[in-house]
Amino acid sequence: MTIHWCGTGLSAIPGLRRLIQAGHEVTVWNRTTEKAQDAVGDLTQRIQVFDMDAITAEVQPGDIVVSMLPGDWHVPLAEMAIAKGAHFASSSYISPEMRALHAKAQAAGLCLVNEIGLDPGIDHLMAHVLIADYRASEACDASNDLSFISYCGGIPKHPNQFRYKFSWSPLGVLKALRSPSRSIQDHEERNVSRPWDAISSYTAPLPTPETFEVYPNRDSVPFIADYRFDPEWRIKEFVRGTLRLNGWSDAWADVFAEVETLEGPAGDARLREMSDTFWAEHAYDEGEPDRVVMCVALKAERDGATVWHKSYVMDGWGDARGTAMARLVSIPLSLAIEAVLQGDIAPGVSPAPNDPALLERFLAEVGTLAQHLEIVDHMGAA
Repeated sequence: MTIHWCGTGLSAIPGLRRLIQAGHEVTVWNRTTEKAQDAVGDLTQRIQVFDMDAITAEVQPGDIVVSMLPGDWHVPLAEMAIAKGAHFASSSYISPEMRALHAKAQAAGLCLVNEIGLDPGIDHLMAHVLIADYRASEACDASNDLSFISYCGGIPKHPNQFRYKFSWSPLGVLKALRSPSRSIQDHEERNVSRPWDAISSYTAPLPTPETFEVYPNRDSVPFIADYRFDPEWRIKEFVRGTLRLNGWSDAWADVFAEVETLEGPAGDARLREMSDTFWAEHAYDEGEPDRVVMCVALKAERDGATVWHKSYVMDGWGDARGTAMARLVSIPLSLAIEAVLQGDIAPGVSPAPNDPALLERFLAEVGTLAQHLEIVDHMGAA
């Protein structure tokens, strides 16, 4: 069985190297072989120029196709994989077009695993652990009011005046600022058209508590079912969101004001221009450490009093192994690839696994990637 790894961008390398070093059969596909040579040429010469016809000819039944390419490649590669009797994996969100392949993949006994990077990915693993823990507790009761939060952000380890630095093209971050979000607050659906309209403060339960700015991201509501909340549970708050350094909203106020005015092709052109400027002015310097903070928490209240409250908190930063972002995106993906090859993941389109054995295995590995990872019991129980 061969792993066909497509794309050798910055966030792909640690997981790719891990698979090669573990002795798996890996063919690396990239648009430019020079970049792939720089990334893994010391480990393998099985490097080919990415081309749909070429990879289609190479893929065999039982192989796994991995897409770390831009999102518009995921579905074509997944469709090709199914046609060739191969599995598929990516770290990206499951699109409606990807989800539509579920029945076909399931019928063929093939796994199409997505959402197994950092966010989405590690956050899903943490959520499954917390919810299973709560469900097994004496405090679990359908009359409780539940609050679930999941915040993640890549931030500079050494804060700058702009309160942010870019490890790849800023265009994705700028486009995200134009995206609406949907979440649950005070038992009601909350729809927000722009992130800056919903910025709030969150104190992360790190060893030294630290306060960040946070805001809802994308559509949180479908994850209520994905995380296996019981339909009768009373949900007071449910939000998946983005975490930023304190002062970020002030530092970016002019950016928000301009992004709000951009429309049509001219607006898209201006967004690309802004992206180029930010890349020139606010990219990480060579060897400068990044930082990733993730907090996932579940709280249950009864008659206004907290009866159960636990948080997963993770803090990782760049070190001699490279960037925290690259480790925390690509190594969970590599673990899922191995799980597929071992037959540990059910056929069909799926996000990060919820199987207890895989959760334990994956999170144990995550604990070696971040400098801090723990479950905080806010009730003070042993």
